[in-house]
Amino acid sequence: METIISGLQQADKTYLYVFQSVVRYILPILAGFLIFRCIRPLLTFRREPEIWAWLCLSKDKKLPITHWESVIGRSKRSDIVVDVPTISRNHAVLTRYDDGSWTIADAGSKCGTLVNGEKIDICPLEPDDLISIGGVEMTLQPISRRQEIRLAQLRTRAANPVSSVLNLLLLSVMQILFCFSYLFVADAEDARLIFVGFMGIAIFQWAMLVFYLVIRKPSFEVETLAFFLCTLGMVAIAAVKPSEAVKQLIAVFLGLCLFVGIGIVLRDLERVKRVRYVAAVIGILLLLITLIFGKEYHGAKNWLIIGSLSIQPSEISKVCFVFVGAATLDRLVNRRNLILFILYTGAICVCLAIMNDFGTALIFFVAFLLIAYLRSGSIGTIALACSAVGFAGILAVKIAPHALRRFETWRRIWEDPLNAGYQQTRALMCIAAGGFFGLGAGNGWMKRVFAADSDVVFASLAEEYGLLMSLMAVVCILALGLFVLRSAAIARSSFYTIGSCTAVGIYLAQTILNVMGTVDLLPLTGVTFPFLSNGGSSMICAWGLLAFIKAADTRQNASFAVRQSKEEG
Repeated sequence: METIISGLQQADKTYLYVFQSVVRYILPILAGFLIFRCIRPLLTFRREPEIWAWLCLSKDKKLPITHWESVIGRSKRSDIVVDVPTISRNHAVLTRYDDGSWTIADAGSKCGTLVNGEKIDICPLEPDDLISIGGVEMTLQPISRRQEIRLAQLRTRAANPVSSVLNLLLLSVMQILFCFSYLFVADAEDARLIFVGFMGIAIFQWAMLVFYLVIRKPSFEVETLAFFLCTLGMVAIAAVKPSEAVKQLIAVFLGLCLFVGIGIVLRDLERVKRVRYVAAVIGILLLLITLIFGKEYHGAKNWLIIGSLSIQPSEISKVCFVFVGAATLDRLVNRRNLILFILYTGAICVCLAIMNDFGTALIFFVAFLLIAYLRSGSIGTIALACSAVGFAGILAVKIAPHALRRFETWRRIWEDPLNAGYQQTRALMCIAAGGFFGLGAGNGWMKRVFAADSDVVFASLAEEYGLLMSLMAVVCILALGLFVLRSAAIARSSFYTIGSCTAVGIYLAQTILNVMGTVDLLPLTGVTFPFLSNGGSSMICAWGLLAFIKAADTRQNASFAVRQSKEEG
């Protein structure tokens, strides 16, 4: 490695100029091709509903059950609508498990749910059991084993291994080009760190793909987009703070560990129900520890300092919050669980208000609203809406002075370009200087601006590698959002639907606030760009949230986070 770095740095300046010029034009083309190859299968898979059983009301009337969790009720929002006045709006919940067994649970209905003449709270079901809901009798008829095999065959296949390998080869070529661009211009010490940073990401991505191939889950599009964003993040670090390349690489590794760990937990919804209580305790405990022992930076007390490490625990609390909010249906319609979630949200609200962490509070608020919408029912909607008003009211009272100054500066950055508007005015000038294809590695000026690798990372990337490259990073996040919208409609459990939608909602909110704050279309809130911004806590959180998105993928052999039948192997 030393020989390579020494040789590159002693190369003729003419060769350096030619190489940088060629790379600036080649990389956007390669990036566009890679993103297209990853996005196409995510947005074109078959998403017709799958029928897992029939609810037989009579010999002539059968209602299809298209999810593993289904609400039976009179409401038009119910999964299985039985429009009879004696049936409650949300009367009961049918649940299918991995082994093919079924249960039915009463959802707090007025007249209760009966199975074989006995009133139940939750009860396993057999095909011959007589169910009585509001006086309406019905039986459950699961599909046959042969029909299950046919469903597995019809389900859209994930990308084949060859396609995933080709995508990573393409990404690896880009990583080599990025790496060599900075090795030309960096000093010896920084060059070593940059080399380790880029090559470390490449090693991680190939190791992850090998793991997927071993367990016969060849779909790697979502992860490829994430590794592409991590690569662009390493570009920003190489341009601004090469000394932190290894630290960010460690964060990527820890994020991958969390991603795999959460994915394994999500394979079993019964295990999820137990883990969510642990997640609730961890999430609030992290914030309380920060309140007591945290250090204040730039007006917000949101950092823990452990030796030479600085950690932002509120980032990990986001993952815990999604776990707690994404309840399964039998808990979703339980008023007690709804009240507990509101109280949990209120506790987080108080902690963030005291910490003056406005940016993170705003992201939690977005996540809360998404969960509120996805969990909404008649009484629940009112309760959650009231909680949202209370949340917003506390934020309005407790907004930190530094956040208020950012609102005062919004849309007036050119009135004070040397002080309050310094970051954004420089960011706009650097984006303009970079044009579509950038100035090349090491030729940027953004490195002199505070938080150029985090809060305004969009401008740093645009200056050195062009606006096209920066916009492709935004496209990756938008693609994940569209993929979740398509997947949510056919998710097997409400947990996967709410979890994936909330996770991608956090991605989108952070991206919007980061990019639009950089160009002064919104106030600059200090929110990070997922996977792209420098910051270990942010990186770990981004990978943790990705597990919820991966779990929503029900294509054949697409997700290790979804336990699928042997016929799909």
